[in-house]
Amino acid sequence: MIRKLSLLLIGALMGAGLVVTLSVTSWETTGVANAASSDTYRQLNLFGDVFERVRREYVEIPDDDKLIASALNGMLTSLDPHSSYMSPDSFEDMTVETQGEFGGLGIQVTMDKGVVKVISPMDDTPAHAAGILADDYITHLDGEPVRGLTLNEAVDKMRGKVGTKIKLTIVRENVEKPFDVEITREIIKLKSVKFKAYDDIGYIRLTQFNGQAFAGLTDAIDSLEKEIGTDKLKGYILDLRSNPGGQLDQSIAVADTFLDQGEIVSTRGRNKEEVKRYYSRAGDLAKGLPVVVLINGGSASASEIVAGALSDHHRATLVGSKSFGKGSVQTIIPLSNNGAIRLTTARYYTPSGTSIQAKGIVPDIFVKQELPDDLKDKFPQQSTTEATLKGHLEAEGEMATDAEEVPAADNTEPKDEKEAYSPSYVPTEADKDTQLQFAFKLMHGEIANDAYPPKGEDK
Repeated sequence: MIRKLSLLLIGALMGAGLVVTLSVTSWETTGVANAASSDTYRQLNLFGDVFERVRREYVEIPDDDKLIASALNGMLTSLDPHSSYMSPDSFEDMTVETQGEFGGLGIQVTMDKGVVKVISPMDDTPAHAAGILADDYITHLDGEPVRGLTLNEAVDKMRGKVGTKIKLTIVRENVEKPFDVEITREIIKLKSVKFKAYDDIGYIRLTQFNGQAFAGLTDAIDSLEKEIGTDKLKGYILDLRSNPGGQLDQSIAVADTFLDQGEIVSTRGRNKEEVKRYYSRAGDLAKGLPVVVLINGGSASASEIVAGALSDHHRATLVGSKSFGKGSVQTIIPLSNNGAIRLTTARYYTPSGTSIQAKGIVPDIFVKQELPDDLKDKFPQQSTTEATLKGHLEAEGEMATDAEEVPAADNTEPKDEKEAYSPSYVPTEADKDTQLQFAFKLMHGEIANDAYPPKGEDK
């Protein structure tokens, strides 16, 4: 199969947790940006005064590098949960991670209430095998409190030599007391795409938008066509549940795989006039076959871009529960000390001009995921979303669409129970997967599907 899209080198990051990619960018300064007031200079002098006073008079000799790093990180984390400073070591670790292989536990995390919060465990990793769940709080690492650490510092402590163990202290809603989980560190090889033929339906699970996502998706489509046969293949189920995001170029490529034309996503930063739009190229690799996209509260950022684009163009039916709502762009800006800052620079908008930020994507059909008996009392009554994170970037109103008219997806208002809570849990066995079983029935026409128009008709 000829791949229709050459992957773009786009300078942006995505992901609800610590899943990022590299972009070298330059500062664009304006007269306003350069015109720092005299009060600002006085504040900078105040910082210098405090720094020198600490160096001279603190009870112990402080580490200058740590003081500066803490000051930088404090400044950035005060902006929103996704902006941060990365030391040279953290920056190097991040670039390794985005290539799809790194050492660690296999969890996507963020910082909330001063401790580490799990966005989702990755499939087939030590954390997943140990029973770590979405929305778990990690309060201690090997008995040492997490409170007071930055997210990068906590992640650094969770990484370590392959084969060594770490003890996580977990606080879980509906569980009376904190409990410890011991996990052995492994090399985390992120195979971002898995697929399987279910009779006449091609099932594709995309767990992360790393550098392998688009290539893995096209290989999956090729393989499923050959295994099922193009004459028998009814359509595809694209599973984006608990996918925390990743690289912008990969999300564009994945959405483009199923689209023949039209806008995929747009971004808008502080300057409202500077809007970047990304479009599909001709050639739907799925050949117009029906597509069902599965999403849940762990589907964030890149997952929401794909789901939003396919929904706005009525190319797919969204099934599951409301997504995370991480609709902001983070740009990595390398620094002279070989470190970097991760800075929120823009918001994402679906083709209809709807902001994803702190809103999320509402499915066309809400299907609650049933839990096994041993987990029913272990999930919180309400899922963590972008809107529940302290200091999150506020949502913004809709922006004007481009010349090409795309019907609004109306993702901001609840329809029936579509915004109801459903656990961000994905069963490993297909027969116990409520949402997947619903998608099978939908694809076979056993359930009426008003959200997806018959081929050749407009809705």
